[in-house]
Amino acid sequence: MDSEIKEEIPVHEEFILCCGVETQVLKCGPWTDLFNDQSANRPKLLIFVITDPNAQEVKDIYGLCGQVEHKLAFLRTHVPKEMKLVLIGHSIGCYISLQILKLAPELPIIRSLLLFPTIERISESPNGRIATPLFCRFRYALYVSAYLLLKPWPEKIKSLMIRKYLQMMNLQTEFSLLNLLEPFCLVNAAYLASQEMMEVVKRDNETIKEHLSKLTFYYGTVDAWCPKEYYEDMKKDFPEGDIRLCEKKIPHAFVLGFHQEMADMVADWLKDDLSKYKY
Repeated sequence: MDSEIKEEIPVHEEFILCCGVETQVLKCGPWTDLFNDQSANRPKLLIFVITDPNAQEVKDIYGLCGQVEHKLAFLRTHVPKEMKLVLIGHSIGCYISLQILKLAPELPIIRSLLLFPTIERISESPNGRIATPLFCRFRYALYVSAYLLLKPWPEKIKSLMIRKYLQMMNLQTEFSLLNLLEPFCLVNAAYLASQEMMEVVKRDNETIKEHLSKLTFYYGTVDAWCPKEYYEDMKKDFPEGDIRLCEKKIPHAFVLGFHQEMADMVADWLKDDLSKYKY
């Protein structure tokens, strides 16, 4: 990419009902309704980003399986069937990306980027050995603490704390992050984390093998959720795969300080794919 060319891309926020729950959707680009926009400028390809999370009703929507079904329901009901897809997953979003490839072979997915992928043995990782007892055995104590400590706080105090934290991290956002300190959101995040620790154990080699030509894996060298040995195991098991190791010491939570570096890399990886689907 030409780093000197800076294009102002509109970003807007929507809330839709998906699987019976209100769902926040951030859209980048001028298109707000892909179904009803039949103009020549309508995009032929959609990049769908699945972060570390936090139609019909989905049972256990805040659990790991529920989150997979939630993303599938969104793609099936809010994206035209003929639109090509690129999946970008981060952390547990990589596990969800692989599940989408496995469960929805009808979706026209041409590429999937898996960044710092927690797709196996999470509980055995350095952070997992700490998080597993915390989220699996003491989760209810976290629930009580969250409600007792955070529920009484006025929104002004929460907003001030988040703003100060963002300033310390030199981060900017156009959208409200008040839900970061909402007990309901923290409780759901802890519940999902407990399921991740217990359920994400064995790597899904069958799905990886079937879709290997579409996949790019990006592992960190300082990632305590997905240590370097997991990268080495992947390289050994899939020597022909596009499996990369970070050379810049970018942390697992790259959004806190390394978001631009990651965005530039991802854009460079997708250049060839994007050139095939010009608007």
